Parts: sequence; C-alpha cells; structure tokens
Amino acid sequence: MKMRKTVISLSMLLGMQGLAMAATASAATSAPAAAVTQRHAEPITIRNVVIGQGAPKIIVPTTGATADEVLAQARAIGNNPNVDIIEYRIDYLNFDTDATQIAGLGKQVASVANGKPLILTFRTKSEGGSKQISDKQYGDLYLALIKAHFIDILDVEMFRDPSVVREVVAAAHAAGIKVVMSSHDFHKTPSTAEIVARLRKQDTMGADILKIAVMPHNAADVLKLLDATEQIRDRYSRKPLLTMSMGGLGAVSRFSGQVFGSDLTFGMIGQASAPGQVDAKALRQVLDTINTAVSGN
Repeated sequence: MKMRKTVISLSMLLGMQGLAMAATASAATSAPAAAVTQRHAEPITIRNVVIGQGAPKIIVPTTGATADEVLAQARAIGNNPNVDIIEYRIDYLNFDTDATQIAGLGKQVASVANGKPLILTFRTKSEGGSKQISDKQYGDLYLALIKAHFIDILDVEMFRDPSVVREVVAAAHAAGIKVVMSSHDFHKTPSTAEIVARLRKQDTMGADILKIAVMPHNAADVLKLLDATEQIRDRYSRKPLLTMSMGGLGAVSRFSGQVFGSDLTFGMIGQASAPGQVDAKALRQVLDTINTAVSGN
C-alpha cells in the first residue's frame, strides 16, 4: 500500500519557532527556572559531526531512482549548511541489487557530499521501504558493500534473520563502520514498554545508535514514543538515539529530541522519504531555537 506523505509547511514551523522564542523571552523576565538535570548520550564523532551533543543532527536521504537523480540530490544535500548527514537510500534505486554498481555510485555520492558522514540504508518493504529482499540477499549485499569502504554508518534492521544481523554488525565494526539498528512500524504505535524493549534489545545486539520510527493515531501515541525515548536515555543507555513519531501528528518528536533524548532527526530537501518529514532549513531554525532555550545561551 502506498503511504501518504505529510509535509510540514514552513509557515507552521515558523509559528512554532515564534512560540518557542516568546517563551524564551518571557523566561528572561520571570523568576529563574529550576535547575534541570539531563542525562546525555556518550557522543560519537564521525568525520566532523558530533552525534549526542547539542541540538539533534539533521539527516537528509536521497530518494532518486537513477544515478543522475541520486548525484544531483547528493550535491544539494552536501552543499546545504542545514544538513549534517546524508543517507544513501539504495532501495530506491531502479537497478538490481548489484553491489558493484551500488558501491560505485555510493563512492560518487560520498565524494560530492562535502565531507558529510554517509549512512547507507536498504529499507526493506516490510519496514516501509521500496523493495522486498530475502534475509540472505540483504546480508550478502551489505557484506559486499562494507568491503567497498565508503560507508560511515550502516542501517541494519533488527528484525532480519538474527544470524545475518550478527554477521553484518561484526563485519561493519571490523571495518570501522558505526551501526544504527532500526525498527519501523508504519501502521501503529506499540506500547511504551514495547518501544523500550526494542531499543534495549538493539543495544544488546551491538548497535552504536538505537532507532525506532512509529505511526501515531492520536496524541497519546506520540506521548508513548516520547516517554520511551526519555526512559531509555534516563535509565538504560547512553548510546545516541534516533526516535520519531511519524506523520504530521508526530512532527513534534522531530523537533524535541534535545529535551527527550533523541540525538538525530530526519529532514528533507524536495521529496520526503517518510511521512511527516520537515524542510531542512525550517527544521534547523526550530532546533536552534530549542537548543538556545535548553542550554540557556
């Protein structure tokens, strides 16, 4: 089933930014705020990007089907000062899962990304991606691409065959590649306890970054995701988190990571790759405003 993609308008975001700025200005004329204790991630530095420190880092994915489309998008992402990390989405490509061809294009993507870290992702159809692939094909493709030495971060879906996941994670780490382990539910939001359990399992499976994306049906669902994020950060793990509630309803989760504990977020330039993604420039403005308020600068 084709998912409807919700785009948050610039005017909506600027309105939210204005409210945040007004709250900051008001705080300056009222009684001092109570002391706040936050448990932060243990930062990971990849190239010149520090993940787990300050405002969440912005990732923008490629969505092109052809090499020309992907390279044009990669140049735009690389040249955009609001973007920290590029995601090379290989499941969108219109050619077969040929590792040599994908690696060749990936090296070109890395070369035009202006030094930004590169995440490689094959999002399988069962997790909201564009193509179906067997666990064996998934593992073989990832193992071949790891050997091509152009990847900084590898997205590994936690619910692939456990032996495949273990082999891929071990190979990535041996090659100096960080692993973001991921889980996606495009239909619903699991319970807070289930979200916490998945993220904790990712931690034990060797992930360097823990990721989950869920679909809310009401405001309470968004709160489940935010609550689970705060619990992981406060009680269970200091690894960087990438958590989000999708769609327009969940957009607040893309802005509020610094408060609840999510260290990365997805933005867009042009076409969205998931429901609720926000224009990178508008997203940066809101994240910077929240960072100023939280840090007291």
